Amino acid sequence: MPSKNHVVILSVNNCITHIFVIMGRKLRMIKNAKYWIEKLHLSELHDEGGYFKESSRSDKIIQLESKGDRSLSSAIYYLLDGKQGQFCAFHKLGCDEMWHFYDGSSLTLYIIKDNADLSAIKLGNNMENGEYLQILVKAGSWFGATVNDQSSHTLVGCTCSPAFDYRDFELAKRKELDEMYPQHKSIIEKLTRS
Repeated sequence: MPSKNHVVILSVNNCITHIFVIMGRKLRMIKNAKYWIEKLHLSELHDEGGYFKESSRSDKIIQLESKGDRSLSSAIYYLLDGKQGQFCAFHKLGCDEMWHFYDGSSLTLYIIKDNADLSAIKLGNNMENGEYLQILVKAGSWFGATVNDQSSHTLVGCTCSPAFDYRDFELAKRKELDEMYPQHKSIIEKLTRS
């Protein structure tokens, strides 16, 4: 006979702070977006969308021909809150970026490659559902992301090599991206802010 699960919700001033599930004799905390934002000290990214915090940056410096000195690699925590309707707006980087899944809902990463092909790849931990634990976005590709379960959040890690540098970051402008890739207009409209 299957055991029954019980849910315990803790709230302060009518705001849910913690959700626990009692499974048999085990108590398991369900971590929501607020938990991760506070625990990891994440800051809001207003232009790209979501929350982030740099978690590491290599001390090793490399020389790039046209870009000068860069750290070898860097990593961030990145969170999208589906309840807030957050999405990662289309942008491109001058470095490769590896996305790693950590917690919450899966997300879909939309990547427009140099040859104009659009890929929609799921990042998550349900491999039977076609999800991947890691996805590599190549330098120079336009990309953005959405949370697959809008009632949840997605916590991922992003590792850049060479390290992320704002001089290599370009946020997409809707009109320009529409003109470059008219065949992808619907997803461009969804994942751009202006």
